[in-house]
Amino acid sequence: MYRDHTIAAIVPAYNEEKLIGTVIQTMPDYVDHIVVIDDCSPDGTSEAALAVGDPRVTLVRLPENRGVGGAVITGHRKAAELGADIDVVMAGDGQMDPDYLPDLLDPLVEGGRGFAKANRFYSLESFESMPRHRVFGNVVLSFLTKVVSGYWHLFDPQNGYTAITQEVLRRIPLDRVATRYSFENDLLIHLNILRIPAIDVPVPAVYGEAISSIRLRRVIPELLRLMFFGFWKRFFYKYVLWSFSPIALFLFTGLFLTLFGTGWGIWVLIETLGPPEASAGSVVLSIAPLLVGLQMLLYALLLDIQESPDSPMTIDYRRLGEPRADGHVRPPIEAPARTATFRDNLVDGAGHRANGAVRQPGPRRLG
Repeated sequence: MYRDHTIAAIVPAYNEEKLIGTVIQTMPDYVDHIVVIDDCSPDGTSEAALAVGDPRVTLVRLPENRGVGGAVITGHRKAAELGADIDVVMAGDGQMDPDYLPDLLDPLVEGGRGFAKANRFYSLESFESMPRHRVFGNVVLSFLTKVVSGYWHLFDPQNGYTAITQEVLRRIPLDRVATRYSFENDLLIHLNILRIPAIDVPVPAVYGEAISSIRLRRVIPELLRLMFFGFWKRFFYKYVLWSFSPIALFLFTGLFLTLFGTGWGIWVLIETLGPPEASAGSVVLSIAPLLVGLQMLLYALLLDIQESPDSPMTIDYRRLGEPRADGHVRPPIEAPARTATFRDNLVDGAGHRANGAVRQPGPRRLG
């Protein structure tokens, strides 16, 4: 256990016969369960995992290949059956350093967050060992994921080294989460809809012997499709269905004005090709909606950035002592003492507060 929390390591593996044993052997002692998901590997991945002889290993063989997302989701469900409190995803290719596992667990154990992920690009040196085209692709993909998921403070979305609580997983409709290479992106969208506070953890990249099996011609269209529909899904649930936010008003109105101004401007341009000249009213009717629409879209973007759930939610200390659904009783925690009350801050005519403090004169305002 790690600080009174049962930890399960989800290890998705596909053709990892050579590396899966090392991943299991280097797993920290405080990890209670190692759930290895053999994603229908044609090699001896399952046999290599069992050959280690670690009693913590629970092997699940999938009858068909479900992709990395499908394997991870299967692992989360198995970890729930084993009674885990926190799940950590550590791929079977040995590229996730277990020494940094406490850095992912601490924000969940004591920081009040529900999700933590590793970030390989936390310094300038992080880009040196990666090819330039992959750096460019990661930067572009990270920005698009920020826009789509709403987690503007997170980077490196394709990093699968993550930690998540079972309490959060119970709130996510796992049947609706993407199961292929877009799994991490879709998971962030679902987490943001639920306003789950998340955090990035600096973890250096480890590039071992594993060879990437990603086919860009298949992955890129899948990601673009997910991002388009995922953005509108997040926007609808978060800003329209559950609470009609001013962000929705700014976005819808801004889109309408931008499209109207752009369409009217194209029509005026076509109609005035040659001798005819556009009137001042036609030009204004095109430019004004376009500028106002772009301004409203910018407001919607700024408000969405402010909505990024990067800090823990307010804790209800009154419910911490209530038993959970599994019968476990949370240890009682006292709420933090209040530093002062309204009555303590009352000031008499001499500048003395009721709690004994003396009000200090502040700077005067000119004018």
